[in-house]
Amino acid sequence: MNELVLSNVLMTSNQFADRFNEGGPFFMSLILVCLLLSVFFLIKGFISLKKNISQSEKMLRLTVDASLLGLVLGFLGSVIGLITAFDSVEAMGNPDPSVFAGGLKVSLLTATFGLFSFVIARIGILLLRWCLLAERKE
Repeated sequence: MNELVLSNVLMTSNQFADRFNEGGPFFMSLILVCLLLSVFFLIKGFISLKKNISQSEKMLRLTVDASLLGLVLGFLGSVIGLITAFDSVEAMGNPDPSVFAGGLKVSLLTATFGLFSFVIARIGILLLRWCLLAERKE
């Protein structure tokens, strides 16, 4: 039973790694760095909330910037992927629709990951802003 659960976990993690590689490791890695920076700035903002409100506000601004950068990088990777897909369609002349659909799927992976990282950061930004407002009222 435990082997079955372990194999399911390994298959799931491989699926995420496969999607990460399909989206293009360069842009996906940059978006991941932006997500990790956003989480780091949020944690630092929450930690310094009671001690130094100005530090928390600075971390909030940095989180906003990092999350927006991740979103924009996702769409930039998507546009570059679309250009690459259209270049291959142009070179083939009359391509098979499955080849075109595969190229579109790959180009949308960076946009999806960029949006995901943006949403995660935005939830943290909303919580930190709410805590900052509550701290100022005290």
